[in-house]
Amino acid sequence: MNKRIVVPLWLLLGLCLTGIAVAGEAKPEAIAQGEALLWLGLVDTNKYDESWQEMSPAFKKEVSKRKWKSTVTEIRKPLGKVVARKPKSADYTKELPGAPEGEYVVAKFETNFEKKTAAVETVTLGLGRDLIWRVSSYSVK
Repeated sequence: MNKRIVVPLWLLLGLCLTGIAVAGEAKPEAIAQGEALLWLGLVDTNKYDESWQEMSPAFKKEVSKRKWKSTVTEIRKPLGKVVARKPKSADYTKELPGAPEGEYVVAKFETNFEKKTAAVETVTLGLGRDLIWRVSSYSVK
């Protein structure tokens, strides 16, 4: 193998491993907030079935896909499309009222919709046994 190719490959591998180590040190709030934004993208594009699929098992046990679809439509349709969204806060906790003990992040976003400006979206996520953050509730005020 050519030496000019080997050195850059080892350098690239080192940078990748460093990136993985840094990602492993990310705060739960930041990871969950990122997952919330991905999930909100599904809701923003009317992919309600997919957004339900990505929710926590406990939520899906309590709320059918059909019920979720009608509820989220009731919430979002009057607001119009998202114009802008920015993170407001993300708070980590091990206790939520009415929820079993676990790890949770309550992420809030300041969102401007076509028909409602200055709204606050709240997305609550729980950490699953598989170490994946999943949405367990959503509201807009």
